[in-house]
Amino acid sequence: MLIVTAKSSCNEALKELRQWMIPQKVNTSITTFPSSAEIVSEPLGVVLVIATWNFPFLLSVDPVIGAISAGNAVVLKPSEIAPATSSLLAKLVEEYLDNSAVKVVEGAVPETTALLEQKWDKILYTGSARVGRIVMAAAAKHLTPVILELGGKSPAVVHSDVDLQVAVRRIIAGKWALNNGQACIGVDYIITTKDFAPKLIEALKIELEQFFGKDPMNSKDISRVVSSTQFKRLAKMLDEDKVSDKIVLGGQMDENQLKIAPTILLDIPEESQLMQEEIFGPLMPIVTVETIEDSFDVINSRPKPLAVYVFTNNEQLKKGFVENISSGGMLINDTVLHVSITGLPFGGVGESGMGSYHGKFSFDGFSHKKAVLYRSFSGDSSLRYPPYTPEKQRLLKAVISGDIFSIILALIGWSK
Repeated sequence: MLIVTAKSSCNEALKELRQWMIPQKVNTSITTFPSSAEIVSEPLGVVLVIATWNFPFLLSVDPVIGAISAGNAVVLKPSEIAPATSSLLAKLVEEYLDNSAVKVVEGAVPETTALLEQKWDKILYTGSARVGRIVMAAAAKHLTPVILELGGKSPAVVHSDVDLQVAVRRIIAGKWALNNGQACIGVDYIITTKDFAPKLIEALKIELEQFFGKDPMNSKDISRVVSSTQFKRLAKMLDEDKVSDKIVLGGQMDENQLKIAPTILLDIPEESQLMQEEIFGPLMPIVTVETIEDSFDVINSRPKPLAVYVFTNNEQLKKGFVENISSGGMLINDTVLHVSITGLPFGGVGESGMGSYHGKFSFDGFSHKKAVLYRSFSGDSSLRYPPYTPEKQRLLKAVISGDIFSIILALIGWSK
């Protein structure tokens, strides 16, 4: 599936690149008359792409497609936490691509540190906010611009007026079916009202059993946690004081298989790790509020998320979320599918990242937009040149203001 997505990105770039490259015409003003202007896209130079481990092929290849499309040379650093994919990418790039334009550097922290010490024309990093700060600090030494695709706690708000079965199935698709919660755009927690929470939890239980069986630990459709380190991090979150007794479903763990069952927790303490950190796993807290409008305050009290998901049939509520909640992206009545629309930018805001890519946004993200103004030798005016008489100054002010009436009056006065 993710290989197909990468292939689709490549095909779109091949199909649309000629159109993306066409200079964008811009209107000029009377100040520069006669003239024409345009915005020309040009390559930035040599860019560094630092990929992550949860979708190691797609999140390595997709940014590289945009960087190459824009005419840059690229160094790709795949994640060492997905060593098989890293090795495969190194082999395939060397075998099939022009190595003077695209190279893969494998390794861990020492290699990444060495790469960040070099001067790049742009860096794209996908991963945690903690490492994002390190990347940005290293880039600042060379005034290198960055695209940071981070993450954060992306909530799903569920109103009581929804088609509950459909809403629950789509939440499951955006949490447990999506790499068992190991996705930056995955649903991190749910917000609903106290009155509606029991119905929502019951619906989640029914659909989770439908998808993964009575014993989800033996389901072939449940992804493993990527590593022992990540497993222990999640287990620690679940074992925290005043958290484990809030489990209403799941909680089973098997470190040997690196498996954790879909787990739902209700109204855990706000100060717990589960509510303070991005979960990036199959644990799902449910936060209850008195009214669904109270969810605005819950979301806005936290760093801006990478995505917000809202389930409701209330048009005013939809409008309220779009107008009052700041997030990288927003999806109404579904989860994660917004990233499949290449006409939409994918990226974060605030602590969830900066910059965006996908489709033409990838081309633009790895391009410099050069402003170009064309003039001929005709139309040269003495207004630009000394001596600056009072008449010239009046006309210059009128020209700069763009007020045609004032220009006419100034010209009449100057002719007199």
